[in-house]
Amino acid sequence: MFKGSNVALVTPFKNNQLDEENYIKLIHFHIKNGTNGLVPAGTTGESPTLSHDEHQKVIELCVKESSGKIPVIAGTGSNSTEEAISLTKHAEKIGANGALIVTPYYNKPTQEGLYQHYKAINDKCGIPILIYNIPGRSVIDMSVDTMARLFELKNIVGVKDATGDLNRVNQTLEKMGKEFIQLTGNDDNAMEFNKRGGVGAISVTANIAPKLCSQFQESSLKNDNKSIQETVKLDKILQPLHNVMFVESNPSPVKYAAKLLNLCTDDVRLPLVKVTEKTKDIVEKALRLSKLI
Repeated sequence: MFKGSNVALVTPFKNNQLDEENYIKLIHFHIKNGTNGLVPAGTTGESPTLSHDEHQKVIELCVKESSGKIPVIAGTGSNSTEEAISLTKHAEKIGANGALIVTPYYNKPTQEGLYQHYKAINDKCGIPILIYNIPGRSVIDMSVDTMARLFELKNIVGVKDATGDLNRVNQTLEKMGKEFIQLTGNDDNAMEFNKRGGVGAISVTANIAPKLCSQFQESSLKNDNKSIQETVKLDKILQPLHNVMFVESNPSPVKYAAKLLNLCTDDVRLPLVKVTEKTKDIVEKALRLSKLI
């Protein structure tokens, strides 16, 4: 259902307002360059600082402009269960193909609380749901056992795993089998992640290197010697980009890279700020090393 290179779309701003013109151009840029799926209004899309109306707008534009050419997995998570339900129902209504729902941050629910949060959303909608497990940002780490319980529900189909723990792939595969979709949220471990049973990524780097990321995912999901060699080659090209995307808080570095590629401005919303001059040099060097500029 969802696999390959799915881009965690940045949200372009101009004078602190949603830059619809460049956002639409970005969507078509990804369709043209082989991206397998679009993920609007996630962390990389600065969802914490989008107004409710803006949040809905970026998802609506993404669904409209992609016109069914590639799947749209809408970011609809919140630490408020009712808000997550509202956003997910809206995404379903406008035709998104799936919802990416982050574990509730700040509240620090128990594993039972996590289960009940996702069950409440599941019970109020009919859209496929990917759990977004990112303890580094949300503090909470959903256990494999809790995911297994959730997988028994009608709409829970997989996970965006941003734990950085590759053993989770094996544990999850053993517990739920191949039908449970595993996408990495860590670009830098994508090769090993797929080797262990993952089927793709929700990628920050894909914002600026969609073709390379798509080619990498395509080759890594094949199981022949030629593809393995191609995967290793592409991984070496991409690693410098992966490494610099988090030199400062995401999405500031990737937005600066996007600016260098004339995709959008590097504007971010407070409390995020633009990258420092030192980071600008690091990002530009990585783009040159990967021959993107």
